[in-house]
Order: sequence, then structure tokens, then C-alpha cells
Amino acid sequence: MSESPEGGPGPRVIYLDHAATTPVRAEVREAMEAPLGSVFGNPSSAHQAGRAARSLVDEARDRLAAVLGCRAREVIFTGGGSEADNLALRGVAATRPGKGHLIVSAVEHEAVLETVRALQAQGFEVSELPVDARGLVDPIDLRDALREDTFLVSVMLANNEVGTIQPIRELVEVVRGNSAALFHTDATQALGKLSLKVEELGVDLLTVSAHKAYGPKGVGALFARHGVSLEAQVTGGGQERTRRSGTENVPGIVGLGVAAELAEREREAEMGRLRELSTALTEKILALVPDARPTGARPPLRLATFCTMAFPHVEGELLLLRLDRAGVCASAGSACASGSLAPSHVLLAMGLDPELAAGHLRLTMGRGTTPDEVERAAVIVAREVAALRQTPVVA
Repeated sequence: MSESPEGGPGPRVIYLDHAATTPVRAEVREAMEAPLGSVFGNPSSAHQAGRAARSLVDEARDRLAAVLGCRAREVIFTGGGSEADNLALRGVAATRPGKGHLIVSAVEHEAVLETVRALQAQGFEVSELPVDARGLVDPIDLRDALREDTFLVSVMLANNEVGTIQPIRELVEVVRGNSAALFHTDATQALGKLSLKVEELGVDLLTVSAHKAYGPKGVGALFARHGVSLEAQVTGGGQERTRRSGTENVPGIVGLGVAAELAEREREAEMGRLRELSTALTEKILALVPDARPTGARPPLRLATFCTMAFPHVEGELLLLRLDRAGVCASAGSACASGSLAPSHVLLAMGLDPELAAGHLRLTMGRGTTPDEVERAAVIVAREVAALRQTPVVA
């Protein structure tokens, strides 16, 4: 990876794991300098130091609201995407006078799936929607799963393991036509890659995270449409209009606002460039490893940054180790499930055989990715796959 304003890995490393996290871009770091230094006040303080910090938070809220096409008061800053997902699901469930029914897709991020399982243990009923081989939810399945007591549906906008883009607007229309349920979408992977205008999507709740779009880690946000009842899951001083207590992470919030604004401004041109690179990488690997099996949906139903495939007769964990030693940073799927040897729930839901799912590779491109890196990465992947197939695995 060549040196860039964002810093990060040195020139010998090809970083192809942008779905896991992205380097903080220079403009974001620069914007965060003031709240890390001279503008250090508590935004809840009434004096001038506090008012200066509050002004930065308000400006960041306005920036993100412009990206989402919503009102600033509908933006709730959180400690990351997982917390925003939890606030959406637990927060809505907690307002129910009794128990009820939730619907999620089978390929959601663990932040959603683990949360609904916890709610299920508390007495709520949960339905998981199946997906097809591309990872797509069928609107008819959603319609059939809706019940009179369904109060929330959560389907992610773009999958974090294979990049498949769900037909959110169509799914929302199914819910609106057949239920009074709210609709939440986890758009963590989509910030800077797809339009997140909430009126176009039609959703009631939407999750974003800064570090997937060249912002800092540890900060995210939840869009909650005006009128949606949420019970705070972090209680205390009543910050964020009583919806999320705790002294605001001013540097992180500022970073999120700037990162989101820049990502949206550059989105169309950058996604066009990355779509060409991901297509080229896929084609080059398939030319060198003909039996490799691409996973997920094909363009335009997948994020432009994703190249994912499974290799028969290859152990994915060993492949990642070899790629790392060869200077390629990649992943098998969700970075949040690293260390787990169990096959990906996403790939299994898509119908992949567990053995084939174990040989899955996710390569995700970003702002610093170059055509030369794509060329070199394809050769390295093919070489390491061939080496593993010649080396027997000792049990």
C-alpha cells in the first residue's frame, strides 16, 4: 500500500480490509485537533468553554443530518454502531406495554442478532427471514412473517461479509402496507458507499459508524425519526435529549461529522473507481483460480468495494495467515467474529456448504487502493491458494 495522507500500513502492505475498519483521513484528524486541545470543555457546561464544545457537537450533528437528509434533532450520537443497533432494538422494545414480535434477517450483524436473542430470552418473539444464494431477503417472506403484534423489523442495508445490498425501500413498503411496525436498518457498511437519505429509504431508524468511513473508532449514531419512542439504554445525565446519557465524545463526534460529509461528497466518483477495481480483482483471481466461487450478489446489488469468494479445499484461517505474511491484509468475513472457527452464519444462511464456507475470503478496497495493488494481490492470493492445496493439513 503506497503512503497516503491517512497514514496506515507501510508501502509493502496491501490493505484490503476496509470493511473491517478504515484509516482516519487527514481532514478528519485536523478537525479533531481543536476538541482534543483548546476546545476541551464539557458540552453540558453553561460557561464559554462548554458553549464552545457544544457548538462543535451541534455543527457535527448538522453535518450528519445533511448526509442523512433528516432533522438534526433526529440524530443521536452513540459509542459506535453496535451501541446504535442496541439502542434501536432494545430502546423500542422497552417502550412496549407488553411483549411482542420482532423480525430480523438471518444475515444481520451480531450486534443485531445477539440483541434480539437477548430480547427473546426476556419473552419477546423473534422471526429470522431467510435469504437466497445472493444473500437477499424476499419481500414476500417478510410479508408472510408480519403479525399483528410485530412492532419492529430490522434488515441491514448492506451486508458486512459479502456486500449484498438489500432492497430496503421495497421491504419498507411491505411493512407499511401490512403492519404498524417500525423499520430499522443497520447502514454501518453503507456510509460513503450508498445514499443514506432516510426519506428515500423510508426507514424509521438507521445506524451508522464513523470508523467504516475514514473517521475515528468508538463513535456512531442512530437516526430516530421524530415521533419514534425510544427508552435510553445508557442512563445518567440525560444527554442527547435524554436518549443516550454520558458526556459527549466531542473529538469523535466532530470526526464523524466531517468524515460523513466528505464521504458523501466524494461518494459517486469514488465508488465508480472502486467498482472498477473490485471487478478487476474478481476477474483476475478467477482467471488464476478457476474453481473459486464468488459469493454474494453481483453488481449493482453489492457494494462497490467488495470482492468475496470461497475456495474449495482451502482452510480460510490458514489462507489469511499466509496472505498476512505475504503482505496482504484481508479477512474471512466479519472482523467482529475474529477468532471464531465456526462457519459464518451469513454464508450458511446463503446455502454454502460448511466446508466451502470455511474457505471464504473477503477483500475490500478503499481510498488508498491502486490498480497495481489489485494486480499484485490477485497474484498473491492465487499463489497462496495453490500452496495450501499442495500442503496437507495435519490434524
